[in-house]
Parts: sequence; structure tokens; C-alpha cells
Amino acid sequence: MIGKMGIMSSHQERLRARLRTAPLQPPPTPWQPLAPIAVGGLSCVGFGRAHSGQGDLLLVVSSSGRGLFDCSTGARIARDPAPDAGWPDTDELVHEGIGPLSGITVPVAGLWGGGLHTTAPGGWAVDVVAPDWPVESVMLSFDSSPYQGEAGSSWWHVHREESCELRAVGFSPSGRTLVIASSCTLTLFTRSPGTG
Repeated sequence: MIGKMGIMSSHQERLRARLRTAPLQPPPTPWQPLAPIAVGGLSCVGFGRAHSGQGDLLLVVSSSGRGLFDCSTGARIARDPAPDAGWPDTDELVHEGIGPLSGITVPVAGLWGGGLHTTAPGGWAVDVVAPDWPVESVMLSFDSSPYQGEAGSSWWHVHREESCELRAVGFSPSGRTLVIASSCTLTLFTRSPGTG
């Protein structure tokens, strides 16, 4: 955000002020927030789908092993506490699934790189901004972006991470789940199939 001389342009200053002053607010309908889940030492996450056609499943890898979460409820449905389970295949950025995802290779994003979907069906998008770095904020938008339109009408400041480091932010391949994974907390927003 800083120009050649280390001074912000007036445009950059306005943009920084716009992002900094956006109020923290819940996401709009049809998104529903689930209760935040404490996960110490979280390193990476990845979405998978069981063979049975179950909804979005999220593999969470931490220093305490692996957990598998049902994204529609936030419930942990499987756990592997093996201490060496926290290291993915960093060449491929994949991890072996557990529970209903046993035998399935799950692409992961987090501490070692990778990425999740930044857009979802229906016109949704997510951006991570840091006008007060190292504090990072997550902006959810609908047919817009945090750089246009009005906060609270076409884009929403849905998360501010001050205490931990963001590891991964993005949508599931189905577009029904938005995950915000930090080194200490898992935050999920969900919407029903077929909703805007």
C-alpha cells in the first residue's frame, strides 16, 4: 500500500480508512454462523466429501492430530490424536482423511501454503485485508467487493483476527461453507443447499 517514496497516496489512505472503519458484523442471510471452535496449534484445513454423499466435511490438522468436522453443525465426527498426524505431504499439500474420509486424499491449505476457493456460487466472494497489519480482517461480499459498494449492504466485515495467525480462509467446493481457520480457532459459516 505504500508508494515509491514510502508515503501513501490519498487513494491508498482512503482505502485503508474504508477497510479500517468497516464495522464488524454477522454475515447476511442465508449465511449462519456456527459457534467458534478452539483448536490449539491448527496448521491446515481441507474440505472433503464422503462417498455416501454427506455434506461438507472439513479435515482440521493441528499439533494434537487430526479432527473431522461436519460443516452443517460444527460437530467433530472423527479424531486421530496421533502426534505425527499433523504433518501433511508438503510436496503435494494433501493429507490422508479420517473417519468417513478414510482412504481419501484431502487437499489442504494453511501453514505450508495452498488455498481454498475465494468465490462461491450465487455471487459470493471472500477477501482477507490487513489495513492494520498484522491484524487481519475477513470481508464477505455479494456481487461486489470491499473496494466498492457500502459496508453492510454489498459487503460485510465478518471476522477480525487479532490474537492468532490466520492459516486459511475460503469456501468449500460446494459453496455451502465458509471457513476461517486461525492458529487457535476454527470459525464456520454455513448456508443450506439451494440458497442464494
